[in-house]
Amino acid sequence: MDDLASPRPPRRRADTGGRRVSMADVAQRAGVSAQTVSRVANGFGGVLEETREVVIAAMDELGYRPNSAARALKLGSFHTIGVISNTLSTIGDIRTIEAIAHSAAVEGYTTTLIPLRAQSEGAGRVYSRLQELAVDALILNIETQLLERAEVLLPPGVPVVLMDTGADDAHVVVDTDQFDGARQATRHLLSLGHDTVWHLAGPEGSHPAQRRAEGWRQTLAESGRDIPPVLRGDWTAQSGYALGRRAAADPGCTAVFCANDQMALGLYRALREAGRSIPDDVSVVGFDDTEDAGAYDPPLTSVHQDFADAGRRAVAAALAQVRGASGSPRMDVVPTTLVVRESTAPPPSPGR
Repeated sequence: MDDLASPRPPRRRADTGGRRVSMADVAQRAGVSAQTVSRVANGFGGVLEETREVVIAAMDELGYRPNSAARALKLGSFHTIGVISNTLSTIGDIRTIEAIAHSAAVEGYTTTLIPLRAQSEGAGRVYSRLQELAVDALILNIETQLLERAEVLLPPGVPVVLMDTGADDAHVVVDTDQFDGARQATRHLLSLGHDTVWHLAGPEGSHPAQRRAEGWRQTLAESGRDIPPVLRGDWTAQSGYALGRRAAADPGCTAVFCANDQMALGLYRALREAGRSIPDDVSVVGFDDTEDAGAYDPPLTSVHQDFADAGRRAVAAALAQVRGASGSPRMDVVPTTLVVRESTAPPPSPGR
């Protein structure tokens, strides 16, 4: 019977005599042909799912690793960019990955995504997966400190682009100007006449959250304003709501800069429950300028991140290394712009 239709039971483990495990060894272990192993290893169709699972199990048992270098020599290029991300839960990460995939497609490249769970995935397993990747370059949508915590060893010889300005100069970096975006938001609120600005920050240890908090704090300090305690959330609307209840309970809070639009959404709810109107009682600014920001009630003033431009620049930086281009910048910072809508206004008059 054709092994594409039905796999035979796996046989006793092949004896490779210490040499590199081959497709033939995997085929023997899985009870299929070498052609079937090749189709599974290269991600081609025409293989039953049951057969595919048996082949993958045999690869794992034998420690088989596809010979990416040989395949690259044969094909000239994989025309694939690997993307590593530590989370797919935030709008910013989703939009960034979407932008990378679109920009890569325009260049005739596909993308391979690896979610990295820095605290739960073993370094050896991640390294093995990276070694197996048939990619021309890697784009890391992950903060440097998380990469170091996971002890991930990047494959040698593969061009890397990091989307984190907290990285050292060992890699090419593309990132959004987090600091200036926060500065614009804070200056806008101060220009409306607010005495100071509260801040709902992102999680501690997050580089974007840190840079946004630094931009907010430094702008207040330069203006000689009091700096309220940082209220630290986790990027979610739920944390924005919990922290927002604390801000809403303080009558001195008339302006809040949120580290992202999702936390601003939670703040909206907290302020309304406390009977405080936006923007008559409290002005609110977010960060990201998501597509939904204009649909908030009232529409949310927010710092715009150009995810499409960031994705295009990251892909361009990766391919410049692949093609051996000279003169490419080691650090490429994408500017941010403040989009003013109806959630900000002058503070309420005294005695109101």
